[in-house]
Amino acid sequence: MSTVPVYRWRLAPDGLATKRQLRALGLRPGGQDVAAQVERPRRRREPLVAYLYRVEQAKPVRPMTPAKWAALAKANAARRVCPECRRDAGYVIPPTLGMCTPCAFPEEQRAA
Repeated sequence: MSTVPVYRWRLAPDGLATKRQLRALGLRPGGQDVAAQVERPRRRREPLVAYLYRVEQAKPVRPMTPAKWAALAKANAARRVCPECRRDAGYVIPPTLGMCTPCAFPEEQRAA
């Protein structure tokens, strides 16, 4: 098993980027192995680790197809439907509540 180089936070050489940095450039790792990792120290806890990939080996992001756009729209619409009253809430239902606000707090709706 080969080990990857470890760099301290903000001290990685040019030509390496995280997945987020690649995405901001319109790129993706494209199946390449992790080239290095960067560690950000924290007090009294283990350091945060981010994996780095070579920018020159990265590939362009695949474009969204009409089928992917349709699936994404359907998933986002499903997140707006309240499982209790089955109505479109007009906003994404918070996972902490699990239902729309009128269903979660019916006594406050009657008082208003």
